[in-house]
This record gives sequence, C-alpha cells and structure tokens, in this order.
Amino acid sequence: MSRDSKPQWPVVITDGSLTLRPLRFRDRRSWLESRRFNREWLQPWEATSPIHKIDAALPSYFEMVAHHNREGRAERALSLAIWSDNKFVGQITLGGIAFGAYRGGHIGYWIDQRLANNGLTTRAVKALTKYAFDEMKLHRIEINLRPENGASQRVAQKAGYKLEGERARFLHIDGDWRDHITFVAENPRI
Repeated sequence: MSRDSKPQWPVVITDGSLTLRPLRFRDRRSWLESRRFNREWLQPWEATSPIHKIDAALPSYFEMVAHHNREGRAERALSLAIWSDNKFVGQITLGGIAFGAYRGGHIGYWIDQRLANNGLTTRAVKALTKYAFDEMKLHRIEINLRPENGASQRVAQKAGYKLEGERARFLHIDGDWRDHITFVAENPRI
C-alpha cells in the first residue's frame, strides 16, 4: 500500500442528517427488514455468482459484517450503511480499492425504495467520493451500472460523474452476464 497514514477504523462520514458508517451486529434487524422489503425491487440490479447455485447459502449477516470490517481495516473496500435521521436506508461501497500507480476504486450502492428519489443516494455518493479523494487521495472512481437503470444514471450524473463508455457483459447480475455503462470521477487535486 502506498499511503502516508492509515485512516481510523471504523470510517464514519457525515453530511448533515446523513451518516455513512460500517454496519454493526446490532444493526441486524434494520438491515434484514430493509432487505426483505426491497428484495424484488433490488433483484434486477444485484450481483450474482456465475459459479454458485442459485439456492446456495449466502453468508449470515454476522459473517457479512465481519467480512466488511476486515476489508475496511485493510483498505480493500469500504462497505458502509447509509443512515438518514438515524434510520437505516441503504448501503454504499467503495470497492476494488487500489493504491500505487492506479489509486482508484469503484462505487456501488442501493437505497430502500421507500426513500428513493429523495437525493439520499446522490448525497451518499458525493460524501463517499469526497472522502476517497480528500482522505484516501484516490485519483479515479468508477460507477458501473446497467444502461436501463435510469435512476442510477441520474445519481452518477448529479454526483458529478461523467459517462466514459460501455462494457459488454461486464458483471454477473440477476443470473446472467450484463452490459454496463461506466461513469467516472477524477480527483482534480491529484
């Protein structure tokens, strides 16, 4: 890793009433309730594994939180819960973090459909991008999304990301390899 100093873990980012922080074990009920309610709404956009059976067991909530904490401490990925007015509303991840000559990563997110179209996702993307650029000194961040996901395109654009291009069969989503479009933000200070 080519960093001058490691940031404090856990990372907590605030923007007014919006807070991004790692999930804790005690957040289980809020997370599970939101995931249950949003299952069908999120399914067309969620990553799937091309090598595991559809009915294969997913990690438990506790295994997921422990994994996210290990990845965060190692600065490989920052998986953060999105809280608005102290209510769990979604998740955002800065993943694939690399330092050295690349100094970049990619952002993915989901929001509870009951709070969609309120600007919360855009605020979360802006806050995490600012943290990545100012504190981690990353140079480039991508948001890769399916072309038919107009809501995510608007989030990327409103957060200052520019359309860079297309990637055919880029990620395995909802059971098949799907085309994506890539939006990019670059750190103007690096």
